[in-house]
Amino acid sequence: MLSKEYLIDLLKENEVFLEGDFTLSSGKKSNYYINMKKAITEPEILSTISKLITEKIKDDEIDKVAGPALGAVPIATAVSLESGLPLLMIRKEKKGYGTSKLIEGELLEGDDVIVVEDVSTTGGSLLKAIKAIKDNGGNVKRAFVVVDREEGAIEEFKKEGIVLEPLISVSEFF
Repeated sequence: MLSKEYLIDLLKENEVFLEGDFTLSSGKKSNYYINMKKAITEPEILSTISKLITEKIKDDEIDKVAGPALGAVPIATAVSLESGLPLLMIRKEKKGYGTSKLIEGELLEGDDVIVVEDVSTTGGSLLKAIKAIKDNGGNVKRAFVVVDREEGAIEEFKKEGIVLEPLISVSEFF
């Protein structure tokens, strides 16, 4: 049965939530860590995430699914395969060789895009990816995160006029 509860059970079984002393990508210190890189390498977890997101967007008119590198790319790829939507990968910064693109995949002017992320703390990396999409002519319609740490990301997104939709919040896990 595909549900939020099933996803939580899978994350628990795979020991994705770790307790200890950790420094997060935002630089903040935390007494727990959500190892989503481990989670998204497990086919059943990745499949469940992609099905849950695809179910949420099935009635929307969406052109593309995007994810910022690195953690969201497998999620965006799985959603792309599940939904049949073309994929966009958003680099952290333009590469200094080849095509020097910030966005890999074909983003057309006016494309309606959903963005996905693995974990949100402050939402900074996903907001940066959203800015890249908007700056390149795309319209971000919805934003999803697998786990929201409940440390301000949802509020930051509201300031930008975007609703961040977590599949689960950290308080639901504990």
